[in-house]
Amino acid sequence: MFRPRKFGALIALVCIIALVVSSSSALAVQKKPGKKKETPTGTAVLWREPADIAARDLLAGPGGRASKPDLSRVTFIEEQKGGWSKKYRVRDAAGREWVAKLGKEAQSETAAVRLLWAVGYYTEINYLAPRTEIIGRGIFENVRFEARPKGVKRLDEWSWEKNPFVGRPEFQGLKVMMLLLNNWDVKDENNKILQLRSEETGRQELHYIISDLGATFGKTGKHPLLWRLTRSRNDPEDYANSKFVDEVHKGHVFFHYGGKQQDLFEDITVEDVRWIARRIARLSDRQISDAFRAANYSRREVDTLTAAVRSRINELTRLQS
Repeated sequence: MFRPRKFGALIALVCIIALVVSSSSALAVQKKPGKKKETPTGTAVLWREPADIAARDLLAGPGGRASKPDLSRVTFIEEQKGGWSKKYRVRDAAGREWVAKLGKEAQSETAAVRLLWAVGYYTEINYLAPRTEIIGRGIFENVRFEARPKGVKRLDEWSWEKNPFVGRPEFQGLKVMMLLLNNWDVKDENNKILQLRSEETGRQELHYIISDLGATFGKTGKHPLLWRLTRSRNDPEDYANSKFVDEVHKGHVFFHYGGKQQDLFEDITVEDVRWIARRIARLSDRQISDAFRAANYSRREVDTLTAAVRSRINELTRLQS
């Protein structure tokens, strides 16, 4: 005989059991130990004083001549996502992997890396190929090849606001270098930490680098409402015609900068400028022009850019409080 009360109680009991089982399963999933994020180990390094700035080879750059890619055969691996420029991960004829950047930023980044490296900052290793074929993708001009060497682990980005070097001379000097290069795309996602064993010290180090320097050697724009319309990248004439220093006031230097994170550059002192100026002033015009020749600029563009960089260096060295 059908008994509604007993049947209802049975249904309620089944529901309770199902709820308990479901909750237990969810708890088990929550408590399941996940893979712990590994804390990177090593000495944090942004910059190291070069033994002889005047002897640095800016034509070869931070990788030297021995590390150049073998472009006799370049094969496509995959497309690299992110950033303004199209990028491919590729393998050269020697089996080494690189990230090939195409487009307008390839030249400016190649030169910018060399000038930063010249005064002691850690950078990527890169080279520019005037013309190369990437099998399966086509033939391209002015391709920047950025090394992906074995033994170098690419970690997370680092922050301009919070890092181990805030307030130190080398960090202030790096900010001045961003202004000298007219890098208007200063943002955390363009920064990278590289973990490797240093050939110089033999210790494991964490190299804090700027991995994307393509938005350089143009004009930064100035008016906030027109900034996106007035900025440029890799434009030698724009760079040469851009104003650099606005004024010196109460021991601080104010620059004619209209790019991202403008407040980052509001604490630069005359002494900060002198620190980096003493180093970059050691570069000869030949070295500076080598940085631009390495990026396959025309003879006229090399002359324009070299003169503009030298003019900016002279502005820095003449500053008085």
